[in-house]
Formats: sequence, C-alpha cells, structure tokens
Amino acid sequence: MAFQKERIYSIDDIYALPDGERAELIDGRLYMMAPPSRIHQKLVNRLSQKITNYIDSKQGHCEVYPAPFAVFLNKDDHNYVEPDLSVVCDMDKLDDRGCNGALDWIIEIASPSNQQMDYEIKLFETYEKTAASPKFPGPRRSAIKLEKGLEPSTPSLRVKCSTN
Repeated sequence: MAFQKERIYSIDDIYALPDGERAELIDGRLYMMAPPSRIHQKLVNRLSQKITNYIDSKQGHCEVYPAPFAVFLNKDDHNYVEPDLSVVCDMDKLDDRGCNGALDWIIEIASPSNQQMDYEIKLFETYEKTAASPKFPGPRRSAIKLEKGLEPSTPSLRVKCSTN
C-alpha cells in the first residue's frame, strides 16, 4: 500500500500565491489566511498607534509594523509568518522584504475563528521556539484584556496585561 507524501512548502510558494491571497508557512506547512474583520483591523490600528506613540514619547528606536509584514523566523525557507503587530528593535534584522529572525514583541489579536491558529500553532509552536530571550510572558501564560471606553462618544482602548 502506497502512502501519499505530504508536500513541504517553501517561501517561494508564498510569493507565488495569486494577488490578494495570504498565507503563513510554519515548518513547511501552508496555512491560508482569511481576510481580517473590521473590528480586528480597528484593534490592530489602535494598538499600533498606541505603541508607536509610546516608543516615540520615550525617544525609542524600535519600529512597529502591522500586518501584512513578512517575518522570516529561521534561516531556512520553510517558516514565514505575518503577525498582527511586529515590534522590531534590532534594525540589523530588517531588509526590504521584512524581518529576518525573532521579533522583539509579537502581538496577535485572536478572534473566535482563529484561536487555534494563533494560540496553538503560530504562537506556541513557532514563536516560542525562535525567541532567544522572551521579554514578555509566553502566550500560554499571558492575557491581554481589551476594554471599551467608558463614554460611547469617546473611543478609547485600555490594554491590561496579566500573567496567570
């Protein structure tokens, strides 16, 4: 009895996708990405603004990149991800294609439809394996709570982080 061999994908396959299609590549497996919801994009935008403003207020040198932003986690060509927000402080990791190596801070906004991908596959399997010295608790030990502003006419976003 013959078994079908699972195909191993590479970064070339990512770049060969038709326009408008996005995917991530983890250990040679291709994971197609659905377009994010409006609320998801709003949260990414607000968090990006808040983090960038904070870095600027402290005269920091880190840069914030919202998705789509290419992150090549390993030197091989079988790992490519697009976190919702990527914070890079080591400018030597950046080139015109994106970031080469582990990010300094990764932010994923989990939706009910993508929790398994974000928590189990992408964050746990990939990011924890490649982060040299994590600056924040790992995904299974941290929680980010997003709260609406108290006044409906005043949109705001408060982020509370806790380690449990």
